Amino acid sequence: MNKNNKELLLPNIGICILLDLIGMASYIFPAMGEFVDVIWAPISAYIFFKLFGGRLGMIGSILNFLEEIIPFTDIIPSFTIAWFIRKKEMDKLFQKNEKALQKSL
Repeated sequence: MNKNNKELLLPNIGICILLDLIGMASYIFPAMGEFVDVIWAPISAYIFFKLFGGRLGMIGSILNFLEEIIPFTDIIPSFTIAWFIRKKEMDKLFQKNEKALQKSL
């Protein structure tokens, strides 16, 4: 498949924020926080990959896993950051297609 013709997926921003909040919820239980992160990290990485797909999903899921597994980094909103990256990609693609359409008219 040609890179220009690929379909980009943009998940709901609310889902991304909710998943970031779930990841940060381990701070509620200070004694159990890092144990919960060991369980949540692979689940979070898998969800990340399925939500974003492609290169962003692959690289982001690895970074998301590391962010969840490394102590005291849960505060980073990786799903929300990835949403903004994907949104910017889609906006650029839309503008490029719009310019091409205007040239053809």
